Amino acid sequence: MSQSLGTINLKQLTQRRYTPSPSAWEDQVLYFLLADRFSDNSEAGFDPAGTIPMYISSDNGNAIRTPADALAWRSAGQGWTGGNLKGVVSKLPYLADMGITALWISPVFKQVSFQPTYHGYGIQDFLEVDSHFGSLADLQELVDKAHALGVSVILDIVVNHSGDVFSYVADDPVWTGQRYPVKGFNDLSGLPDIAFSAGVEAGPDDAVWPVEFRDPAVFTQEGEIVNWDASPEFLDGDFFSLKDIHLGRGPVDGWVASPALMYLIEVYKYWIAVLDIDGYRIDTVKHMEDGAVRLFASAMHEFAQLIGKDRFLLIGEITGSRDDAMRKLQVTGIDAALGIADVQGALSDMVKGKTAPETYFSLFRNSILIGKGSHTWLRNKVVVMLDDHDKIIQGNNKSRFCAFDQGDVLIVAALAVNLMTLGIPCIYYGSEQRFDGSGGGDGSDEYIREDMFGGPFGAFRSRGVHFFDVTGEVYNAVAAIAAVRRKYVTLRRGRQYLRDISGDGINFGPPSYMGGSNRLMSIIAWSRIMDEEEIVLAINTDVTRELIAWVTVDNGLNGVGDVFACIYPSSPLLPEGVVEGRNGKAMLIRVPPAGFVVYKKQD
Repeated sequence: MSQSLGTINLKQLTQRRYTPSPSAWEDQVLYFLLADRFSDNSEAGFDPAGTIPMYISSDNGNAIRTPADALAWRSAGQGWTGGNLKGVVSKLPYLADMGITALWISPVFKQVSFQPTYHGYGIQDFLEVDSHFGSLADLQELVDKAHALGVSVILDIVVNHSGDVFSYVADDPVWTGQRYPVKGFNDLSGLPDIAFSAGVEAGPDDAVWPVEFRDPAVFTQEGEIVNWDASPEFLDGDFFSLKDIHLGRGPVDGWVASPALMYLIEVYKYWIAVLDIDGYRIDTVKHMEDGAVRLFASAMHEFAQLIGKDRFLLIGEITGSRDDAMRKLQVTGIDAALGIADVQGALSDMVKGKTAPETYFSLFRNSILIGKGSHTWLRNKVVVMLDDHDKIIQGNNKSRFCAFDQGDVLIVAALAVNLMTLGIPCIYYGSEQRFDGSGGGDGSDEYIREDMFGGPFGAFRSRGVHFFDVTGEVYNAVAAIAAVRRKYVTLRRGRQYLRDISGDGINFGPPSYMGGSNRLMSIIAWSRIMDEEEIVLAINTDVTRELIAWVTVDNGLNGVGDVFACIYPSSPLLPEGVVEGRNGKAMLIRVPPAGFVVYKKQD
């Protein structure tokens, strides 16, 4: 691979046939994985030469039986553990069989050599695949084989910053609005002994690549962000040791792009051209000005359309309120937002009975605040996840949904909500195997970034065993729920309504806390409606009792005596729902403990 943008011939690279984009991203089921933590292609049962055995319950805690072992296990989680692209290729059937139709992969570009940035967000060379993950050929093979299975590929990218590619003179520079003097570009050992000047000579593991980025004007040089919501600090400061890239200046409609932004546009056009990928997840969009995001998004969409990818997906990591995020989408042209309005926390707390369901469902209501007097439908504007690689729950601790409050029992119900409510659903790797992300207590990220293969930092405080169990309850439930979703367009694109319920068929209302309980143990029901079809869905947040309740259905679409059949799960214990004239129209349903059901009217 050339180390200069000037030698890339995009016109020549694009003389090939490209895979069309999915016609509707809300139809897809995404799966996000960290390439270093997912698979190394050595798991028994998947590769003919695989030797790593599958996890059994007695392996729980096998890596922390002594204080020394526990220290080694925790230390392993802070660095590279050995997952690679060939491992991801070997697990594509595992993902496709589970109903995954789009794979989101963490950044795989070359990282700074002296820091263990296994997560991929500390880029040293924007035009190379990091050797820890494999080669360009391995990445191309992954995309080609995924497409052959009907699985799209979304690559995680960084536009806001590079890795730790230079050092300041000051030991601990924090943002003050002023530029700091720089010692030099860092070499492969982290020593700033390379002149901080344009075009300076450097080895392949030194400074930053391609050569165009080796220019002081590429970086803002204003020190680390301290106040993460203060402007312009959160726009111009460094993301910890990761160095902020200067993307330009000006109002949105008069944005003046910096040379660095134009370099990044060429970089990411190259990766579309050479890989045939289907979308980008753009890291830290909150820390980029709207003008820069809009120019970048326009360039990516236009280039993708030129090669036949009309719906190339751009997902922006946009934390903050729902309406602020929707405004940013509208202004910038990013297709969908990730991380808005604590969707994950609201989903998790609702399923665990810790908050009223209106908190979650109201995040998807139409809003006239974001559409010039019109309503905006959020079915394809928000990526919805339960767990992810940054999630903070229970104070400052990092853990997953399954870690506490009976999440390991409620996980199917939670993933069902994830898959069957509005938005583009995405499953974080390991959730389908009940990963709990526990083991720390110090708020560190690594505990929710467990090895799924037999690496040194395995889930459930283990090592030497893998977790690709295709017989597991949650894995198979996800596959079955995804199949139902795939069969009915109403479940992918239909409008959504939280339904009033009743225990006596007379008094109806939203699920509510009863008898002073601090946990809502109830049926939570909602409808998806498209045209004249209504499908009713419900979960039970009580992990010990089957619950029975009347659920309101659409008064205009349904008549007394209409029959709704239970289409998930397939069980004779779940009888049909017969519509009666209660609260307009309602039907009686039952939901197993911690269960999930889907009812569809019989033709």
